[in-house]
Amino acid sequence: MMAPMTSESSSAPVESTQVAAVTDGVAQVYTWEADARIKVRGLGGEVVIEANAAGLRTLAGHLLVLAGEGVPDGSHLHLEDSNGLEDGSLSLVLERCDDE
Repeated sequence: MMAPMTSESSSAPVESTQVAAVTDGVAQVYTWEADARIKVRGLGGEVVIEANAAGLRTLAGHLLVLAGEGVPDGSHLHLEDSNGLEDGSLSLVLERCDDE
């Protein structure tokens, strides 16, 4: 189950956005840095992920969440141009697959 992206509430400037997902009873929390910019595009037979430093840290954090202890096989995160990626991006799915 995926919760909508929401900003943490405080009077300070927003530093990150978090999304919580639960798979097989295990919660995963994905965090976006406030100034993260991530774009996914196709270039011939390749997929190019372009990101600023905050975007690269954000993607790295997402991958670490999926690699975490107890996260079940099949856990995944959908990123789209209206949900975590820059406008015009191709959709991207990050998925844990422990099958050999």
